Amino acid sequence: MNDTTARQRLLPLGAAAVTVVLWASAFVSIRSAGDAYSPGALALGRLLAGSLVLGAICLIRREGWPPRTAWRGIGLSGLLWFGVYMVVLNWGEQQVDAGTAALVVNVGPLLIALLGARLLGDPMPPRLLAGMAVSFAGAVTVGLSMSSGGGSSVLGVLLCLLAAVGYACGVVAQKPALGGASALQVTTFGCLVGAVVCLPFTGRLVHEAAHAPASATLNMVYLGVFPTALAFTTWAYALARTTASRMGATTYAVPALVVLMSWLALGEVPGVLTLAGGVLCLAGVAVSRSRARSARPAGATAQEPHPERVR
Repeated sequence: MNDTTARQRLLPLGAAAVTVVLWASAFVSIRSAGDAYSPGALALGRLLAGSLVLGAICLIRREGWPPRTAWRGIGLSGLLWFGVYMVVLNWGEQQVDAGTAALVVNVGPLLIALLGARLLGDPMPPRLLAGMAVSFAGAVTVGLSMSSGGGSSVLGVLLCLLAAVGYACGVVAQKPALGGASALQVTTFGCLVGAVVCLPFTGRLVHEAAHAPASATLNMVYLGVFPTALAFTTWAYALARTTASRMGATTYAVPALVVLMSWLALGEVPGVLTLAGGVLCLAGVAVSRSRARSARPAGATAQEPHPERVR
């Protein structure tokens, strides 16, 4: 019994950790591939690679089609998160460095908390609202730190904020779908929807792939296989076992990892003001999370949704 309980708690935490690390690496890979691929072409190539891997796994596991009740959430998450988010994020990372993009996009978890409270009934204590204010102040600080670079830098921050909105809306749409479909089904068909949305970029992908260096193409394939196929599936697995607000908060580890990875791989280190904005973002989440823990009565257990069926 104890082993089973420990396993039930550790597996979602492990899945969330895999997601955070791989999503952090995605910011660096997008930055690397962005010199050779335009935003739409990179998103389409990534989604096609992810769809192939996920489709093959679904066939092997005989997952079948999701139930009709899950399609609304799958379609919305595929459009907003797999489609719009990926194109806009790619565009934003052509304007700002990977660390800055990660810091701004990670306003998303606070938007998830707000939308989750409104649409999913997630708890919304006053401390969470205070944390939102602090993190939004951090996003503004990041934006101001980039404004000296000209309009393109401001555009990059705005694009990353738009990506954060798409990310948050996609997560909230995805959560109900996990009540009837498996994590693999939700991820696979969401990825397929995103690929269909990006099909208008097919011509650019074909043209750019013919001239892109092998390293850029490998980065695109990596994005599809690991940060998309694997990380989105582990995300959905963990999301099915907790609230959207709590799961979203785990991604606030991403900016610190991105800054480290971009420094090691790209030689990019955000400026002091950018880092200060990032600290504010993380401080806001610390405020939000502290209330979630202290508000729970002694001896009480968290109210979690019923886990998805395991296949």
